[in-house]
Amino acid sequence: MTSFTGTRHLVRLIMRRDRVVLPIWILLLAVLPASYASAYTGLYPTAAERAAYLAGTASNPSIVALLGPVYGDSIGALTVQRAGLLAVIAALVSVLMVVRHTRTEEEAGRRELLGATVLGRYAGLTAALLVTYAANVLLGLLAAGGLVAAGLPGTGSLLFGAGMALTGIVFATVGGLAAQLTESAGGARGIGLGVLGLAFALRLGGDAGGSGGTGGSAEWLSWLSPLGWAARGRAFAGERWWVLLLPVLFSAVLALVAYPVSVRRDLGAGVFPPRLGPASAGALLTGPFGLAWRLHRGQLLGWTVGFGLLGLVLGGAADAAGDAVEGNEQVAEILARLGGSSTLAEAYLGSTLSLTALAAAGYGIQAALRARAEETAGRAEPLLATAVSRTRWLAAHLVFALLGPVLVLAVTGLATGLAYGLSVGDVGGEVPRLLGVGLAQVPAAWVLAGLAALLVGWLPRLSSVAWAVLAGCLLLGQLGAVLKLSQWALDVSPFTHTPQVLGDNWTATPLAALTVIAAALLTLALRTFQSRDVPTP
Repeated sequence: MTSFTGTRHLVRLIMRRDRVVLPIWILLLAVLPASYASAYTGLYPTAAERAAYLAGTASNPSIVALLGPVYGDSIGALTVQRAGLLAVIAALVSVLMVVRHTRTEEEAGRRELLGATVLGRYAGLTAALLVTYAANVLLGLLAAGGLVAAGLPGTGSLLFGAGMALTGIVFATVGGLAAQLTESAGGARGIGLGVLGLAFALRLGGDAGGSGGTGGSAEWLSWLSPLGWAARGRAFAGERWWVLLLPVLFSAVLALVAYPVSVRRDLGAGVFPPRLGPASAGALLTGPFGLAWRLHRGQLLGWTVGFGLLGLVLGGAADAAGDAVEGNEQVAEILARLGGSSTLAEAYLGSTLSLTALAAAGYGIQAALRARAEETAGRAEPLLATAVSRTRWLAAHLVFALLGPVLVLAVTGLATGLAYGLSVGDVGGEVPRLLGVGLAQVPAAWVLAGLAALLVGWLPRLSSVAWAVLAGCLLLGQLGAVLKLSQWALDVSPFTHTPQVLGDNWTATPLAALTVIAAALLTLALRTFQSRDVPTP
């Protein structure tokens, strides 16, 4: 028996457990770069149009801060910048995936049961890393193949795919190390996401410092961020393959730290001891709602602050984005379908806030599924054995699934309105308007949160399907207008029915209908949860 004994069996187990979610996020992220390339080819067919777009929008400091630097006006260079956020998503998924299959397994007690068999101490961490590494490599290959199929050069496509894959691999290793540092899965996720947030902040500050994010006085900050390395490979703009050595070496260093730590600590323990709580519970912990607040408050605060900063970036870029695409009828048509307003700047704001609504729906799904996580971890059954009813317990979590998106989208709308109002000199007029745009997205986010709640109450084993539904809505939102899909296909997504508040003619009827649907889903969730079995720890 060696320290890696049993790794192959754990790899098979992880792949079986993630056989639905894993292919979805790989295919979703892999297809988007090719769609961006096709869109740019159709929207900016001439070099002059691409140069105008680069001068007006792609090199705007706010756009560069959000998406990353751009190194030229070719279709490939513009596509690489537009796909900049996809690497952040791949990094996020990689962190969460590794923590889920390492620290979460230990916290639930399943790794101890497996450890009683013929299983090496390195097997658990190695299996989680291998599957996540392989997923990122497959993602990179598919993304590169899609760009080649879209007509882009193979060398730049391969470099782009390799950069995306290695970014995910770096943060998978970050997740593996974070899982060794704390004894709770929540703490490990917090460490991993904190590193991701720091990396994004460094890249944002460095890229926004110069023209196009390149050559500025603060660009050295981007070289400190793993999220900035792939872009500096300069795919389709004089490729620099040596830059890929940075994520490879960084991942190797993290792994060399994580593996020794994983065998020197006790199973179920972490390097950092948990902070002792007070001897007696406070008044807020006397009921299920207080407990739910304790469980959800950290994530709610993080989402709110993050989307407030995102709103400032989006609002600051709106005026320049509208000016840059003025005169391009194809862009105007797409933005009008997405944003539904008379001016291009307002159409841009409408379309980007619709995209943030999808992310806010992700928070609603996450909050609803937290009830399922508490249940599978064995913490729900002891509470339900007391005087706490099932309805009160589940409703406590669903309160955050409903109010969380409201808070996140309200803060996003306020921040966007503030930044846009400052740029056009009308803060008093733009803040309430864009707050209304943000709040108009809430009912659609509620529908997905209600669907997740219904799956928890009725079909808990399929609760992760809610993420697949969110991925489908994202695909329709990103590609539907560009590909000019039929209206019936677009209508599948609840976000299609959100009225464009910035337009001249809109009604509240769709908002009322979406709210009724969400209420019905939540009611069914509470009723079905009352009659099904709850697993014992």
